[in-house]
Amino acid sequence: MKPMKALLLGTLLASALAGAAPLKTDPARSSVSAVFKQMNVPVEAKFKNFSAQIDYDAAKPAASKASVEIQTASLDLGDADMNKEVAKKEWFNSAQFPKASFVSTSITPAGAGKLTVAGTLTIKGKAANVSFPLSTKTEGGKQVFEGQLPIRRLAFNIGEGEWKDTSMVADEVVIKFRVSAAP
Repeated sequence: MKPMKALLLGTLLASALAGAAPLKTDPARSSVSAVFKQMNVPVEAKFKNFSAQIDYDAAKPAASKASVEIQTASLDLGDADMNKEVAKKEWFNSAQFPKASFVSTSITPAGAGKLTVAGTLTIKGKAANVSFPLSTKTEGGKQVFEGQLPIRRLAFNIGEGEWKDTSMVADEVVIKFRVSAAP
């Protein structure tokens, strides 16, 4: 009987120490988009294919972690020719770099329903440490995470050659996201 109690206690202890619980993303209620200015006109383009792995414990957000992978060729600008253009070498170079990724290094509380997330963003083979605010709420029994991450596209070599000129496409890009997930 003692070995059984020890096994049960060990299992409970391991569960308690594990902290954050993995959530399953609801793709139909989740989105990732890039917002930028083209010829000074705001454009929002959605990425059609991405995945997010989130281990989240609202009581212990510091034990949480997140990672996101985006298929760069899935950016939808609303025009098939433009979609093909941004997959080319000068832009995302999707043949060589099919995925952009974010991996959290820390998640800290920043007030009611607010978190600060830090991590590594990798696009087109270039990695950068980033930090951004995140809001979290429960909606329809699911945990919803929303945020925006401003970046400079040229820091990631997005828009090479003649496209380095920011008079046509601005350097500033905001990555907007909403991830809905449940246990």
